[in-house]
Amino acid sequence: MKKTFSILFFSTLLIISNISVNSCGSREDTVSCFPNTPINVTLNLNLAAYNNLNYVGGWIYVDEQQSGTRGLIIVRRSDNQFMVFDRNAPHICPDNDTTLEVKDNISIICPKDNAKWILLTGQPSSGTNVPPKTYPYNYNPNTRVLNVYY
Repeated sequence: MKKTFSILFFSTLLIISNISVNSCGSREDTVSCFPNTPINVTLNLNLAAYNNLNYVGGWIYVDEQQSGTRGLIIVRRSDNQFMVFDRNAPHICPDNDTTLEVKDNISIICPKDNAKWILLTGQPSSGTNVPPKTYPYNYNPNTRVLNVYY
């Protein structure tokens, strides 16, 4: 009886741990499989490469050193406000076709399952209720330098 209980207990424990390691269906599981890398990007908005960020609603992809595993999407929301999104899909584990893209200058989409978010706010609009991961920033309007960090 004791041996049967031990085998059943360890089998159950193994199944539960395997499911929790390999699953990415809930918010907690997605966070655990979401890449956690340092972010440290400085953009001088006086440079032509970042001209789109000088206008409300303008956006750019940032794929430079220390911009995460798949880069960032940076959007200008107002005169001194930005949104900085990670390009890893927040609702599923990283895989082929899970790099977020801007579509029609109004939405962010996940090519793998067509989940969609509003570009200016990151609010989910279809396919998921999990918003994209965002990062803090500092913006100096006098020098027009934007620092993104995590």
